[in-house]
Amino acid sequence: MFMEKTLSIIIPVYNEEGALPLVLPDVMDFVIRNGYHLIMVNDGSKDRSLQVLEQFTNHYDHYKIVSHKLNKGYGGAIKSGILAAETDYVITIDADGQHYLEDVNHLFHYLKETDADMIVGSRKGLKEASVFRGVGKYIIRWVAKKMMPLNIYDINSGMKIYNSSLAKTYIKLCPNSMAYSDIIGLVFISQRHLVLEHPINIKPRVEGKSTIGVRTAFDTLMEILNVVILFKPMRIFLPLSLVFVFLGMVWALQFLIINRGLSIGASMLISVGVLFFAIGLISEQLSQIRKSSVLKDGDAGY
Repeated sequence: MFMEKTLSIIIPVYNEEGALPLVLPDVMDFVIRNGYHLIMVNDGSKDRSLQVLEQFTNHYDHYKIVSHKLNKGYGGAIKSGILAAETDYVITIDADGQHYLEDVNHLFHYLKETDADMIVGSRKGLKEASVFRGVGKYIIRWVAKKMMPLNIYDINSGMKIYNSSLAKTYIKLCPNSMAYSDIIGLVFISQRHLVLEHPINIKPRVEGKSTIGVRTAFDTLMEILNVVILFKPMRIFLPLSLVFVFLGMVWALQFLIINRGLSIGASMLISVGVLFFAIGLISEQLSQIRKSSVLKDGDAGY
């Protein structure tokens, strides 16, 4: 017999005392109207965010608050929300009121129609908050596409809906930082799950300012490299190996032509190339061991 799929909305909260009274009543009405679950994760807020969240505890049976004593980061908050979810699917939105609640239904319906494992809410074509953020996102997308096959435009979108059991398995591989949004998508893609995107709209924040900056972009790039080394290390080490061996051969050729033997510089370049290739092979083996361990632990619990 067909069973209706259930959905939890996860909202990470950090120092959103001003925004919550403006955002939460509409969210609460929305989840009650649609029969969704709501999980608010207070990520060690230093203001009265937790007290504001607790004011709504008697409004809805499927309303849950998860609270961290200390700030763990955006990704850490979402991870806690996922682990607390008891539904088939989870969707993440922000506490600043930028996401339209109607898009939750749009993404959920599209996921059920396509039987996808993840739907990314795409902001393609929308105006960026600043030129700097637009350039940063472009660089991140470019690097991600070079590192692995990527058919998703807005990989760092904060609105994603995905299979709960898969998410609970893969969050162990994701960082606690803002880079979580990018990495969870890349992990799903690298593991050959069906990841699609659907357009959403964005509105201005109701309160406060974004904390995304240069450090966020740098952290994201580093985490992308970590994911590639975990899942496809040869995509990094093989090109490096070939480049060094090629340079070494070019350097050596000019000395061999004049019968002066193999120079020290050429030997060093070729040796470095071989070393990168060996590191790549070892990384491939370690990658298989780590992935097997993570997937085994995940399967054991679900």
